[in-house]
Amino acid sequence: MAGAGARGMLGVAFGLRPEDAQFAELREEFFKTYEALMFDGSVAFSGVDALIARLVDRRMPWGVVTNKSSRFTEPLTASMPLFETAAAIVSGDTTPHAKPHPAPLLEAARRIGVDPARCVYVGDDQRDIVAGKAAGMRTVAVAYGYLGADADVTQWQADAVISLPLDLLQWLPLA
Repeated sequence: MAGAGARGMLGVAFGLRPEDAQFAELREEFFKTYEALMFDGSVAFSGVDALIARLVDRRMPWGVVTNKSSRFTEPLTASMPLFETAAAIVSGDTTPHAKPHPAPLLEAARRIGVDPARCVYVGDDQRDIVAGKAAGMRTVAVAYGYLGADADVTQWQADAVISLPLDLLQWLPLA
C-alpha cells in the first residue's frame, strides 16, 4: 500500500477517502510523521544499485519520476548517494499533474534531453504504465517493490515485466 502514498495508506488504516472530513487533517499528521522518519531505513530495492552502476558505465542517462511531493523527494534523494548520478528527479508537484498523467514523465525526458520515444519507463504501479504509454515511452513493469497483494503486473499491458532490477538491461539499447 506504500506505493499508493498517503491517500492509499489512510484509506487502508482508517477507511478514509480524500473527500472525507478528517482526511486533510490526518494526511498532514501523516506527512509530519513521515518527514520526521523518512530517513530511517530508506534504502533502494536489492539490485537497484548494481543496475544504476551499469547504466552509468554505459553512459545511459536515467532519472526518477515519483508522485511523492518535492517536500519529501528532495531531502530523501539528496541523502542517498545512489541518486547522485540521476539526470532528472521529478516530483509529484513538479508539474501541474501527477501520474498517471504523462506530464511528469515528459518533464523528465525534457530535463534529460532525450526524446520520450527513446525512453524506457519502469514502474511498480499500474499508474506508471499508463503514464509511460501516454508519454509515448516503452514501459516495463516490475514484479517487486510496493506492490499490493492483489497486483497482477502481467495485466498492466506493459511492454515487458521484470523480476529483478538487472533484468532491465535486456530491454535497453546497447551503448
